[in-house]
Amino acid sequence: MKEIIRTYKFRLQPTSEQEELLAKHFGCVRFVYNYFLDQRKEEYLKGNKLNYNKQSKFLSQLKKQEEYEWLKEINSQSLQASLVNLETAYLRFFKKLSKFPRFKSKKNKNSFHIPQNVLVEDNILHIPKFKKGVKFIKHRKIKGNVLNASITKLPSGKYYVSLVCKEQYQPKPKTNKQIGIDLGLKDQLITSNGEKFKNHKYFKKYERELAKNQKHLSKKQKGSNRYKKQRIKVAKIHEKITNSRMDNLHKISHNLVSNYDIICIENLNVKEMIKDFYLSKSIQDIAWGTLINFLKYKCQYNNKQLITIDRFYPSSKSCHICDYINQDLKLKGREWACKNCETIHDRDINAAKNILKQGLSAGRVDYTRGAQIRLKTVRSKA
Repeated sequence: MKEIIRTYKFRLQPTSEQEELLAKHFGCVRFVYNYFLDQRKEEYLKGNKLNYNKQSKFLSQLKKQEEYEWLKEINSQSLQASLVNLETAYLRFFKKLSKFPRFKSKKNKNSFHIPQNVLVEDNILHIPKFKKGVKFIKHRKIKGNVLNASITKLPSGKYYVSLVCKEQYQPKPKTNKQIGIDLGLKDQLITSNGEKFKNHKYFKKYERELAKNQKHLSKKQKGSNRYKKQRIKVAKIHEKITNSRMDNLHKISHNLVSNYDIICIENLNVKEMIKDFYLSKSIQDIAWGTLINFLKYKCQYNNKQLITIDRFYPSSKSCHICDYINQDLKLKGREWACKNCETIHDRDINAAKNILKQGLSAGRVDYTRGAQIRLKTVRSKA
């Protein structure tokens, strides 16, 4: 048994009164974030630096002003959590991990965080300011102790709660098997065993329906009832695409982690690949980055090993039997014959076998600095 942190997500069923109180929480949290983001920008231009501690004190003074008394109607800890999020966004920006923080809009997904005092009894969620508790659809058992929660309202109008819990977890049994994975666009992924997972192309599947409804939305008068109804239709299609994709990725990652102890995969630079004009939509639809993230945390939970190999390693061009490199192989070539050992290779299966071979020969240690190593090699040769 090992102790892990897991998040459970449930659909909320608030009453009309609770929906009004939730709207106040979303609005106040958004206001605090935007207000203090604007304050930071102004003070920075004056040469002053602000941090969470200074702004937290200013927030307490702001709530005492008659003009902003309505901030007292919601959970004070949720307002403080909004400042923590702003501080985190700033730190990530200066560490070059993300872009500069942007102002939040009520048109997109709305959410607020409850750091503590979260209690779950059967299918009732008890949080500060909600005296009777909020009902939710409990479709699975909650294990462990609830630490904190976040409530979200999607553009489709649905409410969800995410419960962060600390629990005792029994890792999956060892299988003494290893596998190499080649990520592709024709197929979702190809394994070194020859198994191919279908690329369902969820966005392409609903693209025509989405375009039709977006066209109807563009002809509606903004702010009208028909506009609101049509906007929800468009949001539900987007939600359907996201849910279908996430469900498929969870099933694939669960299958791989359950059946293999060592999983070898390429260290793809997805951010740069998305910039490709012709393949951008397909790469975002297939969600390689999300799949890799799922594999990472599920391997960590189950004491399995995820090995990433150098992105510059020519896995498709190399023969997995004799290591001959076919420099003439083009992207369109799905099969090729090795000139050295005369073996006929399926491009993707051969790549997966090479990834497994390279991953195991790397001493079973994560290898994620391919770009830097390649740069040093080029400089040394120059």
